Amino acid sequence: MADWHAPQGPFDIPDIPNYVPRRLKPWLFVLFVLIIQFSGGIYLAVASDMVGTTALMQEDILMAGYAQLIGMSINFAVMFRLKFRFSNRIGLLICGLALMLANVICVNTTSVPVLVVTCLFAGWFRMWATLVCNSTIQLWITPSRDMAVFFCYVYLLVDGVIQLTGISWIYTVFYSQWEYIHWIMTGGLALMIAMVLVLVKPVKGPMQIPLLGIDWIGSILWAIVMMCFTFICVYGNFYDWWDAQEIRWAAVLGVVCTLINLWRASFLHHPYITFQAMTNRNVIRATLVYLVFFTLISTEHVIEHAYAGNVLGFDETNIADLNWYVLVGIVFGCGLTYFTFALRRWRYKTMTAIGFAFAACYLAYFYFLIDAGVEKEALFIPLFCRGAASVIISIVFLTSIVQSGLHFFVFPQALTINGFTGAVMGATFGPAVMGELFRHTMAKNAALLGSAVTDFNPSVSMSHIGELYGAVQYQAMLVSVKEIYGWLLIVALVSLVVILVSYGPLRPAAFFPKWSRIRHILRHSVKIQLLHRKARMNA
Repeated sequence: MADWHAPQGPFDIPDIPNYVPRRLKPWLFVLFVLIIQFSGGIYLAVASDMVGTTALMQEDILMAGYAQLIGMSINFAVMFRLKFRFSNRIGLLICGLALMLANVICVNTTSVPVLVVTCLFAGWFRMWATLVCNSTIQLWITPSRDMAVFFCYVYLLVDGVIQLTGISWIYTVFYSQWEYIHWIMTGGLALMIAMVLVLVKPVKGPMQIPLLGIDWIGSILWAIVMMCFTFICVYGNFYDWWDAQEIRWAAVLGVVCTLINLWRASFLHHPYITFQAMTNRNVIRATLVYLVFFTLISTEHVIEHAYAGNVLGFDETNIADLNWYVLVGIVFGCGLTYFTFALRRWRYKTMTAIGFAFAACYLAYFYFLIDAGVEKEALFIPLFCRGAASVIISIVFLTSIVQSGLHFFVFPQALTINGFTGAVMGATFGPAVMGELFRHTMAKNAALLGSAVTDFNPSVSMSHIGELYGAVQYQAMLVSVKEIYGWLLIVALVSLVVILVSYGPLRPAAFFPKWSRIRHILRHSVKIQLLHRKARMNA
């Protein structure tokens, strides 16, 4: 393995002509990936504005937005096949045109199925374009192909852009309309396509590996499973959960597709996701940690916004400004992980404990100091801790999957599982649980406070009923927020203790093989597929 990460000499990108200075070549691909990351189908930051000007519900827009995450996750299993089938130039042109089309469709339709399908494909092409850019500059970022270093860059880019889009799009809508965002990104993608046509040459590898042996039926079935899970989490409260026929049918469809996938994986030579990827110890461990961790910090989507808007009285621009605090935490978390985990090789256990410690600090701050008179600047510490915690946990456990010992042909399948559990489930499951918990806690506390008021003064006049009701709801929200943060803080502290007393000596040693080695693995796989096909035809 040592030859996989030997120094390669001065970094260069043969796809870009030599009249472009060598030092500027990687920054050109950084510009491309920034445009790609800013683009998409639906922009969740302006969901409330879309609700106000279209016939769509909040749940419809969330479903379309999360469909982008599903599209990105599904693409992981075939992304390396795409890289060795198409040149960087062709890949960027295809993805740029697809994302431009997605922006045009999403701004001109209010059909929920069209929006969801469009965003699903937009996420798929967005992931492909991101791989094209990041794989091209990987050796520039880490000549030793150290994935712990590389993932620090990836999460700084991805999570940082998420916060910046929230800020920029809110202010864009504040001064104009939400439709302008789609036209701005369409123009940005057109600029990228023009730059690719002028500055990127159609350089081909030694052999273009055909897209044979890919279980496309399996990819569709797994996408349906993820869509059903997301549908239940997003629309559960709207349809009253299991009392609604829509939720029950979504659950049945998801279970049936899962069983079909497991059945097909038992006899297919190359299923879309193999049992080896599903049963890997590191993949299972990462899934369990994601479920606990992202549920702990899922208060961002439900309680934080309710508290900032209804209690503190922040408007959309003030809420968007809070993203700056999270962005600082993301930058700090990536920097801390780079210097400790990637360079000094701190243990996985140590970094996981640090991530949960930051999450506990975030929860403790809201529990002990939450009040109706909190200034916006006072929220810097908890939001900083939340941003740092999320990137630390994400980088550490994604690195652990690289170091899981899986064959490289199976490794992308593990990334698909990681994308589903870390991104899709992290964005949908936790908020669904927190939303239900918040509503039940609010109802309980409002009933208790309301009964206390009426018992104390049973002769309250009708003219004061509305005023008292508003005061009761206001106090109930404060009490409910504090109560939920208290319970979550207990779970975070228990999780932190479990991590600290566990035995984990493993340190990061996740190195990426050479692209020539990956090409050889994929070429060998395609040859086997061709031999199996000939054998079936002869039989």
